[in-house]
Amino acid sequence: MRKVETFSVPSATIAFIDLSGFSAIADVYGDKAAVDVLERFECMVVDALNGYEPPIKWIGDEAMLSFPEPQMAIQAVGTLVQACRKEQRIPLTRAGLNHGPVIRRGRDLFGSTVNIAARVAALATAGQLLATQPIAEAAVAKGILVRDLGSVALRSVVEEVSLFEIQLAPSADPAWIDPVCKMHAPYSSYRRAAPQGPWFCSPRCEEAYRRSPQTYEVFRV
Repeated sequence: MRKVETFSVPSATIAFIDLSGFSAIADVYGDKAAVDVLERFECMVVDALNGYEPPIKWIGDEAMLSFPEPQMAIQAVGTLVQACRKEQRIPLTRAGLNHGPVIRRGRDLFGSTVNIAARVAALATAGQLLATQPIAEAAVAKGILVRDLGSVALRSVVEEVSLFEIQLAPSADPAWIDPVCKMHAPYSSYRRAAPQGPWFCSPRCEEAYRRSPQTYEVFRV
């Protein structure tokens, strides 16, 4: 068996980004529709990373990205997040970033820096980008709006981690986020199905929500 080379890298900025409503799209609209959405997202990731390293790997609908420094990560992820926000054919993204030492094994990266980035991404809600302090400091230096969320406990991480929301794109209006598929209605031509209550992108999402609203409840950080 060929031995895979393993070595430490001084530091890297790790980003995880995925589609917040991907599982619901597969459940409500079927696997083919979900694959169509995923393929569109994959193309957008490739376009946004033009000139940067390609994704380290894909985990379902989630891309793991790596950059040498926070400033470069903010530039690339910012391009991607803003492009995704304008795209009507995919749901809102959610992302988590962290910076620190990593271990490279083959083409993959490991270590606590990677684990924390993944845990941070899992806390993000639709349209939200969360990051640790090194990323937040780099964002502030670039004049980007940053919101301090305080310290949070992350699964399998001993010490609490300071968490920040970085606004690389205009904040999504919660009133116009479909609670099922997490599609966002950014255009004035969209209309509510009813004067009150959630907005739905289609009757199928509305039906799924009416059957089991607790399935789609979101607890915001």
